[in-house]
Amino acid sequence: MIKKEIIIGFLTGLLANGVGIVLYILLFSELSIIETLKAAQQNNFLGSLIALGAILNLIIFFLFLKQNKPYRARGVLLATLVAAVGIAISKFG
Repeated sequence: MIKKEIIIGFLTGLLANGVGIVLYILLFSELSIIETLKAAQQNNFLGSLIALGAILNLIIFFLFLKQNKPYRARGVLLATLVAAVGIAISKFG
């Protein structure tokens, strides 16, 4: 049961991060989503894009805590850590 709640939170966090990235691109980029991602990778901006997408995780994390679902919040935190590893790899890799 607890494992399932953490997995739900983790998947929600990953989905929120992806949605955040797409929203940022749609709102602030003149290029298509694919073109923006390619340009971000070429210009070492991909890590920043991932970080901007992770802002939605903050909202979801506190929403889960407010709903008294701490294990889902823990899953969102794990997804955010995965995003942080992705940022580190894009910056230093």
